Amino acid sequence: MTEPLNHHEALVYVMVASSAADRAMTGDEFARIGEIVSRLPVFADCDEEGLVKAAEACGKILRADDGLQQVVQLVREALPEKLRETAYCVALEVAAADRLVTPGEIFFLDMLGDALGLDRTTTAAFERCIHARNMTL
Repeated sequence: MTEPLNHHEALVYVMVASSAADRAMTGDEFARIGEIVSRLPVFADCDEEGLVKAAEACGKILRADDGLQQVVQLVREALPEKLRETAYCVALEVAAADRLVTPGEIFFLDMLGDALGLDRTTTAAFERCIHARNMTL
C-alpha cells in the first residue's frame, strides 16, 4: 500500500492526468504545468523534486487500464475540500493549454468534477472562465 498523497502531489496528479487523458501529452501542456506550479500560491512552499517524483508516479499509475480512475480516487482522498475547486481549475488549465480539449480530456474532467463533488454550475463557470482566458484573436 502506498502512502497517501499530500495536497501538492494530488494537484500534480490532476495536472498530469489531465494532460495524459487523451494519450498525447503536449509541450504546451507541460509548459502550462510549469507555469501553474511557479505562479499559484498553493505551490509556494512545495518541494520541486517531490513534484517531479509525483509526476513520475502518476505516469506509472496511468499506464494501468483503470489508471484514470485510480488517480481520481487518490486525489479525492488526498485533497481537502477547500482545494477541490483549485484541482478542477488546474486540470482545465492543462487541458486547454494546447487550445484543443479532446473527448478523453472531457471524460477525465467530468470524472474529476463528479469525484470531487463539484456541481455542474460551478464546473461550467470554471470552464467558461478558462475558455475566455485562452481566447486568441
